Amino acid sequence: MTENITINMPEIVPLYPLREIIAFPYMVFTIFLKQEDMPPFEEAVLFNNLVALVKLREEPTGELFPALHEIGTLCKVMQINKLAGGGAKVVLEGVIRVRLLAIVQQTPVALSRLEPVREFAEKSMVSEALVGSLNALLKIALSYGRPLPDDVMKMIDFIDNPARLSDLVALYLNLPIDELQKLLETIDPLERLKKVYMHLTNEVQRLQIKGEVQAEVTKKVGKSQKEFLLREQMKQIQEELGEEDSRLGETNELRSKVESAHMPEDVRKIAEKEMRRLERINPASPEYTVSRTYLDYLTTIPWQISTPDNRDINQAETVLNEDHYDLKKVKERILEYLAVRSLKDKMKGPILCFVGPPGVGKTSLGKSIARTLGRKFIRISLGGMRDEAEIRGHRRTYIGALPGRIIQEINRAGSNNPVFMLDEVDKIGADFRGDPASALLEVLDPEQNFSFTDHYLDVPFDLTNVMFITTANQLDPIPAPLKDRMEVITLSGYTDEEKLNIAKTYLVAREVEENGLASMAPRFTDEAIYRVTHDYTREAGVRNLQRNIASICRKIAKEVAQGKKVRAMVDPDTVSELLGAPKFFDEVASEKDRVGVATGLAWTESGGDIIFVEATKMKGKEDLILTGSLGEVMKESVRAALSFVKANCAELGIDKKMFDETTLHIHVPAGSIPKDGPSAGITMATAIVSLFSGRAARRDVAMTGEMSLTGRVLAIGGLKEKVLAARRAGVKKVLAPAKNKKDLEDIPENVKKELEFFFVEDIREVFVQALNPASPAPTPAAAARTPAGAPPPQ
Repeated sequence: MTENITINMPEIVPLYPLREIIAFPYMVFTIFLKQEDMPPFEEAVLFNNLVALVKLREEPTGELFPALHEIGTLCKVMQINKLAGGGAKVVLEGVIRVRLLAIVQQTPVALSRLEPVREFAEKSMVSEALVGSLNALLKIALSYGRPLPDDVMKMIDFIDNPARLSDLVALYLNLPIDELQKLLETIDPLERLKKVYMHLTNEVQRLQIKGEVQAEVTKKVGKSQKEFLLREQMKQIQEELGEEDSRLGETNELRSKVESAHMPEDVRKIAEKEMRRLERINPASPEYTVSRTYLDYLTTIPWQISTPDNRDINQAETVLNEDHYDLKKVKERILEYLAVRSLKDKMKGPILCFVGPPGVGKTSLGKSIARTLGRKFIRISLGGMRDEAEIRGHRRTYIGALPGRIIQEINRAGSNNPVFMLDEVDKIGADFRGDPASALLEVLDPEQNFSFTDHYLDVPFDLTNVMFITTANQLDPIPAPLKDRMEVITLSGYTDEEKLNIAKTYLVAREVEENGLASMAPRFTDEAIYRVTHDYTREAGVRNLQRNIASICRKIAKEVAQGKKVRAMVDPDTVSELLGAPKFFDEVASEKDRVGVATGLAWTESGGDIIFVEATKMKGKEDLILTGSLGEVMKESVRAALSFVKANCAELGIDKKMFDETTLHIHVPAGSIPKDGPSAGITMATAIVSLFSGRAARRDVAMTGEMSLTGRVLAIGGLKEKVLAARRAGVKKVLAPAKNKKDLEDIPENVKKELEFFFVEDIREVFVQALNPASPAPTPAAAARTPAGAPPPQ
């Protein structure tokens, strides 16, 4: 039969598109609207208070009609209540299903043409059985705690119409909005009732499973409570009998540690919370060990324990001078810190970064600073570290989790203001486990490390009292944000005189003691130490010098053990006898001036060094050959130099035709060692001009400087290390960019007296200083005797 519904439905009705709900017939509901959504409902007054609610398929981009579903619900506006903040609360009642035929007006109010959807509800045994089953299922759902409003339950008992019953029950099912729309579009009441019955069956099954799980949980909780009560009774019985519970003693000891650890207030609250949790955990549980270890760390960390600083600046200066020779800038910075500390109790610890070649005393300087201040000393090596958890620790959820190295080492030191050295910060790696350098950003920032949070502790720790010192051989590999947080202090290489003083003051006495010669200590002459530094070591620091002194001491100890006469003095002859043939020679002093070979100065992370740039030419059409393991920057420097020479052939006295029929080959010896950098630019140009002009390059003149295409000589870095390398090699004259003249202040006076410095702004000045005058043209007879490609006679 057809359900007869009497309603005066206009042909045109205002329409409101739905997004988040579905309206069903016989449904009374409330929606809250913004002010801009009100027009369709206000307009409904003109259409018997009727408005059509139709769900959107998708957000409309132009026309509204294609974006709407075909079936919606015609609703009657029961009440409109304006809200104080704008908008309104609208009470609606669903009337009938309608089919959307067209949108006759889209703005300012959407008006739609609709037709009612007729539903045929024929009573049959199937429909009656479904209605009964649905009622029974609703009562089962109600017994599992799925409440329905009282008025709804009363209505359900009296509804035998499948259409009305299915719509009413659908409202109270937890169905997705798309499923509700499908039910709305199911016109056949019997079919719709079947779908609702299936959804309700699934809901009842879920409620049954949930109830069983809840019962099991309740049972287990009851068992745990019973065990807790039994343990409490057992504890009381043991107290009456005078027996002590080992676990109780352990928790009491931990609680006593928590109370006496002088933690910050927020940390103490977390410790007490963890303490209460520990008391409830079964000792056999793995969580018990995790919680206990965590509390152990919280109670042993030196939250308020610090060592008093030695504020006697004069005594501190004495200690620094005892431990290290020279290093004026570093010592001055430490004394400045002590001076400020003597005037102000609370101050942030400095973040220092010692940069310099190996063996200049960066690491040992950290120990000396700790001794000067009277603080504990901590050192960890960052070389090769790739796991970010090494700095920040692991979270306690991981098996075997521990705090990071920062907290671990401070805990071992037992002080919150140690001198903390992070060695080799330029050699940190990064992989899939994280970037330790990024984790150090918070540690080494005085504006952030007052609340450094380790992943394991998960509570803030104040690092501002710690004096952090980092060391590096090079600045370039250090990330810029990390470099910005540190105060960089450069430690240059030592001169021969400084090495002599270091050896006489520290190294000889140390190695004599280490090798058992204290009672018969031989005397090392100055000439012997100079022989070792010149012929057996080539370094910026003193590490190899110490090794060679140790080798001499061991050989003397061997002679003593064999019963031979004790050597009272070590002179140059003794050095040659014990250490064998020299390993290094004065590479410049022993050579002659040659065409196409220029002497340059280079900087390496091990200090300064000299390089020889060799140029030769041969017949061929290839423009340029480069060998010697050169980097991209150095290759570009060669090309820039060659372009300058080609462009200025006439000025330089070179026949331009030579470039068209010859191949130029540039080689830098020690081909297995990678070389890079722009500072060999003027050396490359000098070698090329020497080759094509036939003017020999002076071997005792060494040069460094970057060259531009126009011939300008640009500034370089590491001048002191390069000058010391030139002095070691026997160079007499150094050519350097004019902009580096200020760097002469860092070079010791005795070195400046031994070398002649010439500062240049243009490459042409370099050619004047570094190349010998042009030789006169050879006679025909001499030319016939000179092999092709050989340099002109000197």
